[in-house]
Amino acid sequence: MRPALILVVAFISVLSLGEAQTCTDCFVSSRAAYYPNSDEQGTETGACGFGTFGATINGGDVSAASDLYRDGLGCGACYQVRCTNSAYCSDKGVNVVITDHGSSDRTDFILSRRAFGRMAQTKDAAASLLALGIIDIQYRRVSCSYPGKNITVKIDENSNYPYYLAFVIWYQQGKQDITAVQLCETQNFACKLLDRSYGAVWTTTSPPSGPLSIRMLFSDDDGDETWVVPVNNIPESWKAGETYDTGVQVNV
Repeated sequence: MRPALILVVAFISVLSLGEAQTCTDCFVSSRAAYYPNSDEQGTETGACGFGTFGATINGGDVSAASDLYRDGLGCGACYQVRCTNSAYCSDKGVNVVITDHGSSDRTDFILSRRAFGRMAQTKDAAASLLALGIIDIQYRRVSCSYPGKNITVKIDENSNYPYYLAFVIWYQQGKQDITAVQLCETQNFACKLLDRSYGAVWTTTSPPSGPLSIRMLFSDDDGDETWVVPVNNIPESWKAGETYDTGVQVNV
């Protein structure tokens, strides 16, 4: 009976290891810093291309990321970040949105000062964390939620109607990445695959004419993909700097 018992224990151990390697809700150990010269919120010049929106989204609880930036694919993703020093840190930590790219001394996150301090138990503890500068953390990806907000398209100021269209997607929701975007004519349904210019900025030269429909491909870590088509269209006479509500929320 002893060999059989050892075999069963070994099988359970292998199964547990496999589950741990595929766990999407597990915390990962890393380090975090904060923007030293920033105000309480994020930066208006982040590498994701969000502009002023990137400084204030999520109440200013934002962060730059290093490897998690993923050449811009990680822009708009949300993470729960908690520090590990029990003398200062809360168990919950803070939820942040990735709006920029950067690293500092082997960190995965460079948080806004506001987000960095919100990992602490008290205001005094927050001051102590800020004094440390770089701290040990744990993080995991979580679903983005913006109550009362639909996914919104912001036309980039560098767009030139009707020859060049660039835009950023605001209020990306859920726990999946937007891996592709198509721009479609609403009359004949001809679609054009857009380019990711940088960060979260999608662009095309010679955009289709007429009212335009956007199709967004949401993808998860398991390879599942879902095309989402907004309720509202971008108007025919779109303008640089304008924002357009898509009319949809995506909780995937």
